[in-house]
Amino acid sequence: MPNDVSPTARALRALELLQSSPGITADRLAEKLGVSERAARRYVGILREAGIPIESLRGPYGGFRVGRGLRLPPLMFSAAEALGLVMAVLDGHHDASDPTALVGGALSKIVRALPEPVAAQAEAVRRSTAPVPDRGAARPDPETTTTLVQARSNHRRVRIGYRSEAGSERAIEVDPWAVVVRHGRWYLLCWSHSAEARRAYRIDRVTAVEILDQMFTPPADLDPVAELEAHLAVGWDYDVEVVIDAPVDTVARCLPRAMGLLEPLDAQTTRLVGSTSNPVWYAGQLVMLPAAYRIVKSPEIQTAARVLGQRLLTAGDSPPR
Repeated sequence: MPNDVSPTARALRALELLQSSPGITADRLAEKLGVSERAARRYVGILREAGIPIESLRGPYGGFRVGRGLRLPPLMFSAAEALGLVMAVLDGHHDASDPTALVGGALSKIVRALPEPVAAQAEAVRRSTAPVPDRGAARPDPETTTTLVQARSNHRRVRIGYRSEAGSERAIEVDPWAVVVRHGRWYLLCWSHSAEARRAYRIDRVTAVEILDQMFTPPADLDPVAELEAHLAVGWDYDVEVVIDAPVDTVARCLPRAMGLLEPLDAQTTRLVGSTSNPVWYAGQLVMLPAAYRIVKSPEIQTAARVLGQRLLTAGDSPPR
């Protein structure tokens, strides 16, 4: 920094560096500020005197970082960033243009915090846009979702009220392992003590949450996304078994995990076991495989794959089998 910069400006710059580089050392901070290490430590002291929680850790991996409890400064967005944020919210929530709705109210607070020229552009896009509601979207209650995430973070068992697709309701005690978003739907991946098995429940169907006293330990090797995909791949109308002439690693890169479980039969052959309620979609994924395959189980998938293959041939494209 230039030598004529005021101490206040250097202190603010020090705060910016501490926020952007947690664990920054005193000598590195001094280098960035263009001052001595002693002066850099003095600026840290000034920030502490101002009530900003600056923590310091000793040792070879120590340094300064901003602790919890810091009040955030005003939001600073460029015009492009602000418009991109507004567009993303509008795209995902058709009620974002309604300032009385939860998401719309939060968006209004962000717009009010922007500089006037940027806010004017963001508000113009917001008011002139008429997003079409996504009738297939299933957005859960934010308070319900927050409670489940908090319980997961604290490793506390919960009792949830759950409404099935048929409309019946029941109470279930579960260990909340993870909250996962998949294709616009929010799922609670958990261990159900009622079923004594892993389960995935749609959070938009959770009607109540009660945090219990019992603690739990989640599986150490849990991959929430992979576990959810595997769970959603079973229990549908049509069971499927396919043998694919390719190594399991190659097949895994080509197929969505929602199609089922993959297991190697040998170094060059893979078995896929899953289920689906949409044979045409499932067959469409298989037809595009860059390897030969044999549908061992499910005549519905065989028929759909044969029809899709004929269509590709008629269109002049050979299915990559």
